[in-house]
Amino acid sequence: MIMKKEKKIYVPMGADILHSGHLNIIKIAKRYGKVVVGLFTDSAIGEYKRLPLINYAQRLEILKNIKGVDQIVKQDTWDYSKNLRKIKPDFLIHGDDWKTGIQKQTRLKVIKLLNIWGGKLIEVPYTDENKIKINKKDISEVFFNPNTRVSRLKRLLDSKKIVKFIESHNPITGLLIENLKIHFKKEHREFEGIWSSSLTDSVSNGKPDNQSVELSTRINNLNSIMEVTTKPVLFDADNGGRIEHLPYTIRNLERLGVSAIAIEDKIGLKSNSLFKVQNKENHDSVENFCLKIKTACEARRSEDFLIVARIESFILGKNLKDALFRAESYSKAGADLILIHSKVDTPKEIFAFAKKFKKSKNYKPLVAVPSTYSKVNEKQLIDHGFKLVIYANHLLRAAYPAMEKVALNILKNKRSFESEKEIISIKKILNMIPSN
Repeated sequence: MIMKKEKKIYVPMGADILHSGHLNIIKIAKRYGKVVVGLFTDSAIGEYKRLPLINYAQRLEILKNIKGVDQIVKQDTWDYSKNLRKIKPDFLIHGDDWKTGIQKQTRLKVIKLLNIWGGKLIEVPYTDENKIKINKKDISEVFFNPNTRVSRLKRLLDSKKIVKFIESHNPITGLLIENLKIHFKKEHREFEGIWSSSLTDSVSNGKPDNQSVELSTRINNLNSIMEVTTKPVLFDADNGGRIEHLPYTIRNLERLGVSAIAIEDKIGLKSNSLFKVQNKENHDSVENFCLKIKTACEARRSEDFLIVARIESFILGKNLKDALFRAESYSKAGADLILIHSKVDTPKEIFAFAKKFKKSKNYKPLVAVPSTYSKVNEKQLIDHGFKLVIYANHLLRAAYPAMEKVALNILKNKRSFESEKEIISIKKILNMIPSN
């Protein structure tokens, strides 16, 4: 007697938050045969939406215990082709929500591939979105606690080609970063994190960028931003202050849920690195700054809290050799990322540095701050080994001319009517604020 071959059913799934919709698809799939779940990795999910709340290993463990799942395979890209060609399933089951939007082209490609070996696509009506939103909100409140938030930058660096941070200097800019996302050229795009900038904190308080705003004031402001956001935060700590105080700063930041601290290798009264004249600035010794890095590493409670060493060699007129020596030393001292700073209007300095440092056995991922060399694009940064880009002051710089224009128009016209088309409606700005 010839045994009938069991049919293979492929079910692609992120399984970030398992809800009734997922379970229904698995239940339907099981009626047709052996259920093979293609579980998306963090990097695959990151291609079209935000990083999942829990990582791949955690999602894998959950799925292993779901009744009806016979096999789980890794799907490491949003393109299904590799897994489908390998498995050649008889059926692929998916929710019908991908007929429009960013996944539309993926769907058409899947249908074309299945046709090659006679496979069929079965689409299940999408579960009521309102129920899922409530579920996600409730679960997010559990997962977005300080401990899990600390780890998110490390996960992003592991799963993205480049991670994009932009500065926030108050809670309203934090909300903007939290909610802003676009689908452009078949890509999902958003800022993955928040840069807590010393410069923008100082200027928004009407003070010079020379550490005149006390650290406690900056951390209180940051706390207000973090109350209304969930994205990872990188804190700009200037030179980190006295080495004896650094452990307390690290622990305070970790308690809030900050993901990383950036410390620059200058000493004394700070002036902003982008000022042309830096003759009053002093470079810290390599030995002393390495001690700061080691102190920061020892103070952190979680290995996922990252230490970013910011090198000011080019800012202070020193050469590539000095920058590379410092990078090697800081890396060996325990720095997790190297921020190479430059104030020239092209990326030539940082690219020359990256080319050399990439060959080092002590290489660490690189951070760029393209405030002066703004023509550089993210693909160029990726090609030169940069993993994190910080748009360090752009929201504050955008706000001032917009406010000035509106205020001048009111003075000119002796009323606000002419400015209404330039500004956000009262209703829209009120709706930006969460009601609870």
